Amino acid sequence: MASSSSFAASFAGVKLESLICKTSRASHYQIGLFSKSARNRRRIIERGLSVRCEAGSDVLVKDDMTNSRASSILALEQLKTTAADRYTKERSSIVVIGLSVHTAPVEMREKLAIPEAEWPRAIGELCGLNHIEEAAVLSTCNRMEIYVVALSRNRGIREVKDWMAKTSGVPVSELQQHLFLLYEDHATKHLFEVSAGLDSLVLGEGQILAQVKQVVKVGQGVVGFGRNISGLFKHAITVGKRVRTETNIAAGAVSVSSAAVELALMKLPESSSSSARMLVIGAGKMGKLVIKHLVAKGYRKMVVVNRSEERVTAIREELKDVEITYKPLSEMLLCTAEADVVFTSTASDSPLFLKEHVEALPLAGPEIGGVRLFIDISVPRNVGSCVSDLNNARVYNVDDLKEVVEANKEDRHRKAMEAQAIITEESKQFGAWRDSLETVPTIKKLRACAESIRISELEKCLSRLGDDVPKKMRKTVDDLSKGIVNKLLHGPMQHLRCDGSDTRTLSETLENMHALNRMFSLETEISVLEQKIRAKVEQNQK
Repeated sequence: MASSSSFAASFAGVKLESLICKTSRASHYQIGLFSKSARNRRRIIERGLSVRCEAGSDVLVKDDMTNSRASSILALEQLKTTAADRYTKERSSIVVIGLSVHTAPVEMREKLAIPEAEWPRAIGELCGLNHIEEAAVLSTCNRMEIYVVALSRNRGIREVKDWMAKTSGVPVSELQQHLFLLYEDHATKHLFEVSAGLDSLVLGEGQILAQVKQVVKVGQGVVGFGRNISGLFKHAITVGKRVRTETNIAAGAVSVSSAAVELALMKLPESSSSSARMLVIGAGKMGKLVIKHLVAKGYRKMVVVNRSEERVTAIREELKDVEITYKPLSEMLLCTAEADVVFTSTASDSPLFLKEHVEALPLAGPEIGGVRLFIDISVPRNVGSCVSDLNNARVYNVDDLKEVVEANKEDRHRKAMEAQAIITEESKQFGAWRDSLETVPTIKKLRACAESIRISELEKCLSRLGDDVPKKMRKTVDDLSKGIVNKLLHGPMQHLRCDGSDTRTLSETLENMHALNRMFSLETEISVLEQKIRAKVEQNQK
């Protein structure tokens, strides 16, 4: 009991920093500002910090200095409450912290990129933080986003930022310039937009939906990819499918791979583009799409460099009328010397081409001006930035594809407006589902309480009737007691529903929940959130 009181006291001390109201200096700071050029729109999330008193997820922000006295008194009253009382009404938050092609250059994105094979490890490390309960990683060539359920929003955000800085080697102060931060409904809507292709560099592209699906596939069975995050991503997949079906936004839209091919053709002299020698390095999903788009543009002969021949053979069987020559990675430079355009799309963590490699290569064909084109759609980049300094090479990466995606933009933006209506509707449905989870612990405890009383009274009744009561009679009495309990619980259970099926608001449902907790003594001495944070702190201290 002493240790419990000691923990509560120290826990209250930790929460103190978020409850102290700073009234002497009024200041404002901007949490997140980023411009999404693909949609020409801006999201600004601002908070005033002149007076900030936090009780769970409720934040009181007052900028009027005339109210400082009243605010200070309110803060002192909150400080008198116990840590358990403050956390009883607090709700864990869904938060997304990340950067994308809209907020950070490829030089920064590649430093934070997390290979798919490392996602489970990253989830485990994130969930090992004191205030993070669930996590997921979405890392592609255009974005690196971390989705978490934070037991305490502000502390959770700080812990995730520190983790990102530690794993990438980039200081938080430098990361802050490129990160965006969204939570709750804004985080939900953002992922739905991502899945629908509205946040992509190429508006409406379809590959991102497959990448969102991959997050769910990789997360299955991973501790930390929990009910909230799993539900969020599964719902995002549904949204992505629905938007593409109902708006046809993907019709005529280009993918990153097709945009790369278009960019190469734009940079080649028109007179010689059809005769340019093509080399594709990497036969994964992106590489395969590059090959298909080259074929669609009329190219029937190309060289593909890959670690193994298996994938190249599969592509060759699929495209039977195309001459595809396989070469191992060890012959990459030899193949490059005989190519005019080089597409790179491998998962290598380090550059495949450095300045000294390209400098030693012979010039490209005279019909294209002797300058070799490198179209690098990998993140991290496969072609070192130093190669751009050479006169015999021109290097383009994913950030250079914006030049291509301007085509047919107006029509896709019209479809994007239609998609936003779907996303708004689906966001409300997901919010209602998550709200319904709030009352689950109370429902379980109420049922358990009622069942305990039923069994206790049933045993008393049967003992009075004696041992010679027939089994049929026993079952009849048992069924009767169950029926009575179910009928009595029906009303309270209906008032704990918050799934969007009626007009009851979340606040009304939570009032009903707290009332039932008090009536039936269902509340525990320590709230669920505090129990979770305590367990994490104790585990990390071992």
